[in-house]
Amino acid sequence: MTDSARDRLAQHIDTIEKSYEFFLAYAAQGIRGGEGSKISDQLRKSLDEMVEVVTGLSELIRELQEDDPGTPEELDVYREVVRQDAEKAGAALRLVRAQESVSSQLIDNLNASVHLRALLTDLFLLDEILKLNVASPSEEEAQVP
Repeated sequence: MTDSARDRLAQHIDTIEKSYEFFLAYAAQGIRGGEGSKISDQLRKSLDEMVEVVTGLSELIRELQEDDPGTPEELDVYREVVRQDAEKAGAALRLVRAQESVSSQLIDNLNASVHLRALLTDLFLLDEILKLNVASPSEEEAQVP
């Protein structure tokens, strides 16, 4: 059984949130960049996962719209906002990922990036709207008299 677009979007948001939380912890460690301090496997994995899920967000939202007639019409316009923010955040993530050595300060700057923060906010807003506007099948059945 394949996951619905809604389930995959929730998984993408979860991956982005977990990666961002890891980035916050990494930034707090005081790791210095330079020779001899290669990028850690866990940081590389988090960057890779985040780049992967950010890349497909707009298409995933389009699939959600097609699969779920309960999505608000305005989501079509908002999908473009998410696409633009995801493209910009993805560029910053790929730039950091391309570095051989990544300091805590570099990750702190990534965390502070207005593009990454905009994407996080976009997704949190979208997640809450979808929770409010679309009842799950079990909720719909419970509402039928």
